[in-house]
Amino acid sequence: MANGKINVAVENIFPLIKKFLYSDHEIFLRELISNATDATSKLVHLSSIGEVKGEIGDPLIEVKVDKKSKKIHIIDQGVGMTKEEVNKYINEVAFSGAEEFLEKYKDNAKDSGIIGHFGLGFYSAFMVAEKVEIITKSHQNAPAAHWTCDGSPEYSIEKSGKKDRGTEIILHIAKDSKEFLEEARIRELLNKYNKFMPYPIKFGTKEETLPLPDDAKEDAKPETKTVDNIINNTSPAWTKPPADLKEENYKSFYRELYPMQFEDPLFNIHLNVDYPFNLTGILYFPKIQNDLNLQKDKIQLYQNQVFVTDNVEGIVPEFLTLLRGVIDSPDIPLNVSRSYLQADGAVKKISNYITRKVADKLNSLFKKDRKGFEEKWNDIKVVIEYGMLTEDKFYEKAGQFMLYPTTDGEYLTYNELETAVKDNQTDKDGKLMFLYASNVEEQHQYIETAKEKGYKVLLLDSPIIAHLIQKLEGEKENIGFARVDGDAIENLIKKEEATVSKMSDEEKESLKPLIEAVIPEKKYTVQLEAMDSKGLPFVLTQPEFMRRMKEMQNTGGGMMGAFPEMYTLLVNTNHELVEQILQTKTAKKRERLIQQSLDLARLSQNLLKGEALTAFIKRSVELIK
Repeated sequence: MANGKINVAVENIFPLIKKFLYSDHEIFLRELISNATDATSKLVHLSSIGEVKGEIGDPLIEVKVDKKSKKIHIIDQGVGMTKEEVNKYINEVAFSGAEEFLEKYKDNAKDSGIIGHFGLGFYSAFMVAEKVEIITKSHQNAPAAHWTCDGSPEYSIEKSGKKDRGTEIILHIAKDSKEFLEEARIRELLNKYNKFMPYPIKFGTKEETLPLPDDAKEDAKPETKTVDNIINNTSPAWTKPPADLKEENYKSFYRELYPMQFEDPLFNIHLNVDYPFNLTGILYFPKIQNDLNLQKDKIQLYQNQVFVTDNVEGIVPEFLTLLRGVIDSPDIPLNVSRSYLQADGAVKKISNYITRKVADKLNSLFKKDRKGFEEKWNDIKVVIEYGMLTEDKFYEKAGQFMLYPTTDGEYLTYNELETAVKDNQTDKDGKLMFLYASNVEEQHQYIETAKEKGYKVLLLDSPIIAHLIQKLEGEKENIGFARVDGDAIENLIKKEEATVSKMSDEEKESLKPLIEAVIPEKKYTVQLEAMDSKGLPFVLTQPEFMRRMKEMQNTGGGMMGAFPEMYTLLVNTNHELVEQILQTKTAKKRERLIQQSLDLARLSQNLLKGEALTAFIKRSVELIK
């Protein structure tokens, strides 16, 4: 057996970094500012434990663009490096100074805010620069160093005359990256990736108006002064204890996150946990209503206040991607370029925690202010229903606050609903049946008919309700849901004292073939029923199973294949128009009455359109004449 050592060809490292390490070249600025932040965090930590003597001041990070010289400068006032440290941390690819620091001070550096882990971030500079310089002076008593490299394995290092502690990175921007010499482009990147970094980031200056003194003359003009333009908020709301924040603080931070969003959120959930993992953040419930097509990249993921991504699938349960806000965790495993999540057991734990926290918050809001919760229901129901469908742990808790609105404006929990209908809404098999409408306007006739018979009708109109109903029926024994215009309602109607038919059995036998001769049999199943004579002569219902499968298919589920349009045509044998159809001797007139009655039934279901609607209107005019 032979043993050996794998060699990495150093001359190939930079082309690989430039081409494959990071998905977007713009990441270079995030990485270099993250390094500057780490250097500052190290200084603050060393000062706190007495290893750095004297005052360290208020260190900041500065970004400067020199378009004329084609250079970008990133300057920090952190720990700096000695010549030996430059050799160790810069010239040895993938040697992470952050990891070494955390290991050295592992007993008291856990909360130091160190960001870097892989030791590759610095090399992202070569994605946009043809040459990179480092001018650095350590906090220790050592000469400053000046390192230069043109992207090849060759570099030079010499002494520098730099007097102040800290590091300056100078990027000589390549021809194919000139976009990064535009101040507007750099400002955009700073706002995207560094908006909430923990130390001030200076980018240029701005004019600030000074307040007038109390004894100023009436025509006095206020003076201005030039101040540093700090682009970031170093203490965003999610980094503060919930007890220190008021409702207006949360709303203000929401507006800071989404300056183009003019509506305030309904409420927020502050996440704050330090065991078994560290995670902070704030999630906001916007007004969602029935829209499942909302942009789902509104939750921002941070790691120690450094923006990572707004694609949080995996860390946030899918149903909560409809929300907005921020999640920050140093324990979220990222790939080497810090661009996306890696599969890991910790991710699932964090996802489960967020699910539980949201469920607990919703339950708390329901118990604390049920009326206010009911008023918000139409804006949050899709999230809750989506969660019940996709997350079993959320489903278990949601029974405490899931509401079932009625067409009369009531909001009932499942237990309240069960109590309200158990006495008169069971089918012939003893199964408890919940009637519901999905559209009050379109199903008004059916709703009124059901209410006249003493039934309670729910209003379940979200786009995913068919999926949720299917799950509820599977989870709960001996219950069923039936849409108010579906055929399942007939099982309830028949339990009442039967309505006496005015037609004899012989008349029914002769009536049915007359109607079937006109009605297309592939689409309609004719069924004779004795019903209230004040209703329509014909009533259309759709098989509950068929209609539900179609709804589920339209929202990304259900069985495969196209479902045909099939309806049951209930013919009211007590209606005078149906009696007239039976008595009419002229085939043409009888056919016209049957067609008109069918079209009235189709019109009540919003099914009459196009050519058929035009024919109905013409026929109606003729009948009136």
